[in-house]
Amino acid sequence: MCASPRTQIKDLIGKKFGNLTVAAYDGKRKGSHYWLCRCDCGNEKVVSQSHLQNGHTKSCGCLRNIAGDLTGKVFGELTVVGPAEKRAGRKYWNCICSCGESTVVSQDNLINGHTKSCGHLAREVQSSNLKLVDGTSVVMLEKSKNRLVSSNTSGHTGVYKAHKRNMWTAQISFKGKTYYLGTFHNIEDAIKARKKGEEMHDAFIEGYYNSREESAADDSSNNTNND
Repeated sequence: MCASPRTQIKDLIGKKFGNLTVAAYDGKRKGSHYWLCRCDCGNEKVVSQSHLQNGHTKSCGCLRNIAGDLTGKVFGELTVVGPAEKRAGRKYWNCICSCGESTVVSQDNLINGHTKSCGHLAREVQSSNLKLVDGTSVVMLEKSKNRLVSSNTSGHTGVYKAHKRNMWTAQISFKGKTYYLGTFHNIEDAIKARKKGEEMHDAFIEGYYNSREESAADDSSNNTNND
């Protein structure tokens, strides 16, 4: 029987596990690496690397002490306003988010930090990552130029063969709508139509980056004036 590999040390300083933020390495004992962590409640606790990584330890122990009525307590962006109906034997709580939205969250998700808002924090991250403008992703538009769906047989995005008429159809999607650009006998003409349609994509992307540059310039000017 092979011996299990020894735990390898990883730089965890600054990383967050539940309510614990790793502050410093605390040495190796009995084959395990240990880390000094600071809990959100202000206490410090030394935790083994394995217990941090597998989720066994998520706080200094304060989470275990949270019980009973959570009304008035704050978890992330959520303030508990009262108990909600139990579901499958689990406790749920009515909460108000900092953005004003109401939501119902399980007690477990509140205590372990899994749910910290009504969902707006995740949406804000997604909007930032996808560079969303009016519901349209600049990132996805940029990627679509070089991405083909598996059913595409033309080798060009937005150009498909109309098999019943043995012709080529060009179309383009923008801001949730699909625009028909025409049907052509030659694939070259369909590709030209698609490229013409892509001009509105290009204008949208250019406008996005221009507005970002203008906003950055305004911020720089304001900072200079404040100095």
